[in-house]
Amino acid sequence: MLSIFRVSILVFLAAFAHIGALAQPEKAAKQLPFASGETLTYEGKISRLLISISIADVVFTADQIPDSTNYRIRAKATSKGTLLKLFGFSFLQDYESTVDFTNQRVLKTTKHDVQKERIRDSIADFDYTQKRVSYTETDPNDANRPPRRIASAIEEPMYDLVTGIYSIRPMKLAVGQNFEVAISDSGLVYNVPVRITKRERQKTIFGKVWCWRLEPVIFGNGRLIEQKGNMIIWLMDDERKIPVRAHINTTYGEVDVRLRLASK
Repeated sequence: MLSIFRVSILVFLAAFAHIGALAQPEKAAKQLPFASGETLTYEGKISRLLISISIADVVFTADQIPDSTNYRIRAKATSKGTLLKLFGFSFLQDYESTVDFTNQRVLKTTKHDVQKERIRDSIADFDYTQKRVSYTETDPNDANRPPRRIASAIEEPMYDLVTGIYSIRPMKLAVGQNFEVAISDSGLVYNVPVRITKRERQKTIFGKVWCWRLEPVIFGNGRLIEQKGNMIIWLMDDERKIPVRAHINTTYGEVDVRLRLASK
């Protein structure tokens, strides 16, 4: 049963991350369709057989760095008490990424990852001169534990599990588009095929609105999640292109993530 939740933690953030680099925007983007200070709050539920429970909230915030065109993007996923009460499992994942939207690249990612008693802190630095990402993970509760280090080659554009959500929003989308994008997570790089399959209406906090339906391939051997499954993501078909829903099918159950609150 705990495997369901470990997969859910990753899916929760990956659900919206992979839409980010679907298309490659012009580097001289005139204006981003979100303001500094924008906050998006999502709720995730997991279903198996006839049981459906609310397992976590995820909050994304975007803030422009003072005296810079770069942004600091934060995503915080926190499990709910129901998860701990029913299954004895809890988690917290707190990401902070620095992103250069003008040049379509993430610059740095930090992560605080708590899964019940297990705690890990990590930093990923992206060096585009050397074309390399260097990842270091440590255990703050065990100073004698050797750091885990991973390095991988990178190209541009490049995003991580957090910054990708914002990069697609200035773009023009169309049914039938197919892309393969590069996403870095924990020092590794994954090429993610994505299809825009249709335009359809979804019930959201803004009412029933037209959305783009996207299908990224993140499950399978050599993929971000090495298990069987599939994912669908819906973005509003308007200037802001806010992600409003993601639905994930896995061998352990179904995860449904929906936008509950949006500010700015």
